[in-house]
Amino acid sequence: MADEDYASRLREAITGGQFLPNERLIENDLAELLGTNRANVRTALARLEQEGLVVRERNRGAHVRLISHEEAIEIVEARAVLEGLTARYAALNATDEEIAELRGIMQELKGYYEAGGLLQYANVNVRLHQTIVRMSRHAMAAKLIGMLKSQSVSFQYRSILAPGRAECSLKEHTDILEAIAARDPERAEQTMRAHLDHAVEALCRVIESGHGTWHHRRTG
Repeated sequence: MADEDYASRLREAITGGQFLPNERLIENDLAELLGTNRANVRTALARLEQEGLVVRERNRGAHVRLISHEEAIEIVEARAVLEGLTARYAALNATDEEIAELRGIMQELKGYYEAGGLLQYANVNVRLHQTIVRMSRHAMAAKLIGMLKSQSVSFQYRSILAPGRAECSLKEHTDILEAIAARDPERAEQTMRAHLDHAVEALCRVIESGHGTWHHRRTG
């Protein structure tokens, strides 16, 4: 198996919640998990350190990187720009079959919203965003978005907990879908960026309500 495959599997384990933020990553355990040797584990950890997902310290080993609230907000702000770009390209490049796939995911999203299943809603929301990125066929944006999302896994479900956020999110996703289906790249980009800007605002509210007063630096 190639080095990148081991790194990819470890990345998926971390972003999937198998390892928690700040949790130690023990080489012997990882070697057993990945079915390889410690040398390959160290190579995989070095790659994930470059991506900002893992921290390695001399004589202390490696652990999952714990990002700050400020970083979490900045990551979503950066995603707004990149995912706006992928929504634009999805409107230009998506096939009819892919748009039908997106409509199917939206129906799942609506079903979980109506049933009050916020965790399931959040999981399908992740899949919807991933599908739009794939539909865009913009390889560099997809790579950068993947790196940003992997760093903020511990925050990815929090914004949906803000009061009223799920209802607004559902409407925003509908607007994004209709813009892509209409082959309107300008509107697709604008609606995606607005959606993630609102996600930033919701995340700020959740952080403040759960951790006391916390002010995000804003410019412009």
